[in-house]
Amino acid sequence: MRGLVDDAETLRFTRVPQPPPDGFAEIWIARYVDGRKDGSCEGFAIVDADGTFLGLALAPAMALEPEWTAELGYAVAEAARGRGVASEALRRLTDWAFAQGILRAELIISPDNEGSKRVAERAGYTYEGTLRSKHFKQGRREDQEVWSRLPTDAV
Repeated sequence: MRGLVDDAETLRFTRVPQPPPDGFAEIWIARYVDGRKDGSCEGFAIVDADGTFLGLALAPAMALEPEWTAELGYAVAEAARGRGVASEALRRLTDWAFAQGILRAELIISPDNEGSKRVAERAGYTYEGTLRSKHFKQGRREDQEVWSRLPTDAV
């Protein structure tokens, strides 16, 4: 987990603050533990067959009744990138969300994150558009793309 928080690509393309404050990994985990209790978010570790940590599959924002929507996301350790880990994790996370009754799964992706856009396409997500000047980090504003998938989409 600590490796993700220190990884330049994770810091660039996620909402993890730069630099991460002391204890951020523990605070991040605690947020998902609390969210699991109230249904507002969920997080899963991505591990290989030996239990080696490969990354995270996350539902950082879930709106149940009446919306039934969820923002999903993923962060993969540098050593695990390029092996299909993120695509498989997103497929499984999306299946999990739909099994919870979610009717719309969304991804928010930086327009500069070509790898994440390829993961979204492989997992059956559709590009919907760009939200201009949506994300603020490190003193600058950035556009964000919205990708979605519905349970009825053919994959």
